[in-house]
Amino acid sequence: MPISVLVVDDQELMRAGLKMVLGAHPDVQVVGEAGNGAAAVTAARELRPDVVLMDVRMPVVDGVTATGQILESDCGSRVLVMTTFDLDEHALGALRAGASGFLLKDTPPEDLISAIRSVAAGDAVVSPKVTKRLLDRLIADDPAHMRDPSVLDVLTVREREVLEQIAAGRSNAEIAGELYLSEATVKTHVGRVLTKLDLRDRVQAVVLAYETGLVRPGA
Repeated sequence: MPISVLVVDDQELMRAGLKMVLGAHPDVQVVGEAGNGAAAVTAARELRPDVVLMDVRMPVVDGVTATGQILESDCGSRVLVMTTFDLDEHALGALRAGASGFLLKDTPPEDLISAIRSVAAGDAVVSPKVTKRLLDRLIADDPAHMRDPSVLDVLTVREREVLEQIAAGRSNAEIAGELYLSEATVKTHVGRVLTKLDLRDRVQAVVLAYETGLVRPGA
C-alpha cells in the first residue's frame, strides 16, 4: 500500500507544488490537504493518513498546536513539520508536541520523499545533532522551558548515562565505544529509556534531556 499523506500549508501554491512532487512517486499518495491547523486536525481524524506534512505558521490554529492535537487524537498519523529556517522556535515547539522531525521548505524533492518514507516507517528525520544545535540556541535564550528533573527518576544510573549520550547526538556505535558496551546492549538501554519516559523517538529524548537539565546548553 502507498504511504498516505495529508498536505497542510496556508499557501495554495505551496500545497500544489508539494502535491506535484509527491504525486510523482507511486509509493506515496496524497489523500487530502488543509490550509490551516484546525482543518488539518479534522482531516487527520477523518482520513487517518500515515504522514501529515505540516506547515507551522498558519492562521486559525498554528502547526504546533495542530501537531499536538493530531497526535493526542490517536489517529495513527505521524507528523513531519516544514519550516523556513532550521533554528525556528516553532520547530522546537513541534518536536515537543511530538512531531517526528522537521525539514526546511527548500529541501530537495528527493530528500522530502526520503523523509516521508522514514517517518512512515517509524523513524525520526531530524538527527539528534541537529536537535542539539536547536536546543543549545533556544533553551539558552529561554530557560522557562525547563522541566522538573524528577521525571528522570524512573531511570537507572546506566540508563541516565545512555540518555546523556543520546542528548550529545551520539549514535549507538558511538555510545557503545564511550561506555564500553556492546551495540546490542546500547540498543536495549535506548529502548528502555524511551519506554520508561514515554518518548516517541531519540529526538524527543534529546529534548527531554535538555528540558530537565540533564544536559546543559553548550555542554
